[in-house]
Amino acid sequence: MTFEWLVALRYLRSPNRPAVLRIVTLLAVVGVAAGVTTLVIALSMNTGFREAIRDRLLSVTAHVNLKPIGTEGIRDYRQLIGRLDGTPGVRSIEPAIYDTVLLSSGPHAHGIVLKGVDPELERRASEALRHIVAGSSDFAADSDRIPALLVGRILAEDTKISAGDYVTLTSPQGNLTPFGMLPRSRRFRVAGIFDSGFYDYDANWGFVTLESAQGLAGIGDVVSLLEVRVVNMDDAAAIADTLLRRAGNGFTVTTWMDENRPLFHALSLEKLVTALFIGLITFVAGLNILVVLTMTVTDRARDIAVLMAMGARSGQVRKIFVLQGIVVSAAGTTLGLVLGYTFAWIADKWRLIPLNPEVYAIPYVPFHANAVDAVWIAAAALFISVAATIVPARSAAKILPVQILRFE
Repeated sequence: MTFEWLVALRYLRSPNRPAVLRIVTLLAVVGVAAGVTTLVIALSMNTGFREAIRDRLLSVTAHVNLKPIGTEGIRDYRQLIGRLDGTPGVRSIEPAIYDTVLLSSGPHAHGIVLKGVDPELERRASEALRHIVAGSSDFAADSDRIPALLVGRILAEDTKISAGDYVTLTSPQGNLTPFGMLPRSRRFRVAGIFDSGFYDYDANWGFVTLESAQGLAGIGDVVSLLEVRVVNMDDAAAIADTLLRRAGNGFTVTTWMDENRPLFHALSLEKLVTALFIGLITFVAGLNILVVLTMTVTDRARDIAVLMAMGARSGQVRKIFVLQGIVVSAAGTTLGLVLGYTFAWIADKWRLIPLNPEVYAIPYVPFHANAVDAVWIAAAALFISVAATIVPARSAAKILPVQILRFE
């Protein structure tokens, strides 16, 4: 152990220090720990929200959407899928039709987003059809050739329907008659009820086969778009460009980042603002370290003078007080990280903080702490603490032994 470390630790552990100095030192450690703990919890909550919303969103939506520029849809979608199949990084490609329809069941009516899908492809790609809570995901028509419909759990509860019930879907894209445009309606059997865990989809979405959606909309063998799932969602933008080149003219692409940019931008901005404001707690704790060292310099002025009279250099004295600040900061930072990550793990595992899914889209507050946040939080806390030692350390180094020891 070096001379500077020996003296710094001796000052911190000395039983002869004034009681007020011991209390202020303890408060400095607690202050740093409180700031680090709060920052870890806040950032892990923000990261948890971002990842939970992203994962739930992408479990039922595509990573890349390939759409026609016009409104006529894609007619040769089978040939187009053949051209795009085998693109590096692409996991699956599914044709889909989207339509906004009115679901009616007895006295209940609810506007929903109806999605026409290829059942086999959709089961492999979408998490929604893997979480059936009632009925089944079988899209086969019944004995009366009435097509099947899958609806979300919350939608089923709101409209008082259950698996096996029959409902009517009405599309605004109706038939032109001498009396004007009349909506087109068809009966469907509720084959199953899914629970994706994402409120908007469970409350407002329904799934039918491509043929059923095409018949209800009266558009023939046409799809609205091609939905692409990729192996690595962060590569979606690069893969989208490749798909667009292979598709040729007349198409446009959007990624999951484009579709949800305002949401994720707001979450990123919130994380930045949270880090800045809660980081002020650590700044205040750094001021406590400055107070501790200033009081230590005053209390140990004679000891410093003796050390310098015995040959200690100014740089060594300055380093003694910097090391004291580092020890106090390291103790508080370590304690804060342990407390913050422990709370985040417990709160996420046991879902301690429930939420209203109608407002937040998820039923509880997720906490996802990561190592990257720990590194920069620790670095920031140590930087603030070391910066707080500069003034008292320089003051200690400027002590003149002859002035302090003259009257001793």
